[in-house]
Amino acid sequence: MGRTTAMLRVRRRCLVCEGENEFEEDADTFAIGTPCPECHAPTERVEVLERRRVATNRNPHAAALGRLGGLKGGPARAMALSADRRRDIATKAAHARWGYRRATKFKKDR
Repeated sequence: MGRTTAMLRVRRRCLVCEGENEFEEDADTFAIGTPCPECHAPTERVEVLERRRVATNRNPHAAALGRLGGLKGGPARAMALSADRRRDIATKAAHARWGYRRATKFKKDR
């Protein structure tokens, strides 16, 4: 399953020359921004004409580099940590996961 991003087809009005144009932009683009094609002044979003989802393509080379670093990072970190430190990290994670207020050590005599 690929990733998607929201795209908008919008009508924008120039703040200087009052010209109106239609643009296609990401959904998280600011309402004021995108320069006017005629005078290069900022424009404001007047109307959203259409919303749609578009599949995003990943760069396979970047994905391979990220995977390579991820495969090395976990085992290297585990080897660098002491057993006590790994235990503390795991205890804190379990307490956070199960809703304990604070991580405390349990007594062994109970």
